[in-house]
Amino acid sequence: MKALFLVFYGFQEYNGISKKIKYQVNALKKCGLDIRTCYYEVAPDGSRQWLIDNKTLTNLGKGIIAKLKKRISFHPIIRYVEEENISLIYIRSYHNANPFTIHFVKELKKRNVKILLEIPTYPYDQEYFSVKEKIQLYTDKLFRHTFCKYIDAIVTFSNDTEIFGRRTIRISNGIDFSNIPLRTTVHDLKKELHLIGVAEIHFWHGFDRLIKGLGEYYSNHPEYKVYFHLVGNITGERENQEIRTPIRKYGLKPYVILYGAQHGEALNALFEQADFAIGSLARHRSGIYNIKTLKNREYAARGFSFIYSETDEDFDQMPYVLKAVADESPINIPQLISFCRSQSVSPQAIRDSIRHLSWEEQMKKVYEDRIFRTSQNI
Repeated sequence: MKALFLVFYGFQEYNGISKKIKYQVNALKKCGLDIRTCYYEVAPDGSRQWLIDNKTLTNLGKGIIAKLKKRISFHPIIRYVEEENISLIYIRSYHNANPFTIHFVKELKKRNVKILLEIPTYPYDQEYFSVKEKIQLYTDKLFRHTFCKYIDAIVTFSNDTEIFGRRTIRISNGIDFSNIPLRTTVHDLKKELHLIGVAEIHFWHGFDRLIKGLGEYYSNHPEYKVYFHLVGNITGERENQEIRTPIRKYGLKPYVILYGAQHGEALNALFEQADFAIGSLARHRSGIYNIKTLKNREYAARGFSFIYSETDEDFDQMPYVLKAVADESPINIPQLISFCRSQSVSPQAIRDSIRHLSWEEQMKKVYEDRIFRTSQNI
């Protein structure tokens, strides 16, 4: 059976989402699926292209016309589906429902193609902040129910059994253990504690809650030192102010270190310095209280205890997890220190506790869905 994994943007080496998609595709291949990856990319010369497995499907050209073609014309993909006898397409949602994407999925259905839509975060309406983003969201809200009429099922990491009128396939974010090393160093925490947070930083990560907690902690001039290593690019002005303002206000520059995006051995080295990891602390800001984030799983795969504020059924009862309240209060640093110093679960034991969350196991749930049995009969 032939399938196509469609992504409406390109890949970046350091980006966690890019890695996730590659892991998902590899997992589906291990399940026995003949699947290719179709994605959009801007080449070094400025030309805009659709590619399939690193080979150019079509060059849309340069400039405004090329940008427009990307949004309204999907004929090259439809042609490829016909020529290669693709019977299923797995679309990663870009929240871009509009008359053109509706026409695209409608044409696919005319060709008896089964369609899965993965919505990584749901609900997502409150994740949009800027005027430009809200305009895109408004368009999506107008057309997404019509778009989903042509979708066979929606893959979700939430507990929702139905989204936009379609049934769901519920999975957890997974891990490719072969690509995530287990930390090798466990430090003595008698004198200091090193925290690490890794993300493409958005307001819903709530790292400002931790920084404000550090501000309150250091206002009492403690002997015990706590450092926060924040790794990742800050995505917008709101996030920039939320991160940098409390650092300046509380004089935390020696204790909060900003690295920007890191990957590979540089990222691994930062993890080796760390003792405890920081997950999302403000998903409630985007109206989400129940989610199975990729980052929690990556931290556990590396062997770290960690903190987060959402509901994550895979981790809520784990002894190595510290749950924060889903509100705007600063994180209680003395409580965090006490939790870290009382931990006795080894890095290997933490990693072993999530073996069932491998991408192969999670994508098997998708592959075993009835849509694949009907597709194989086309």
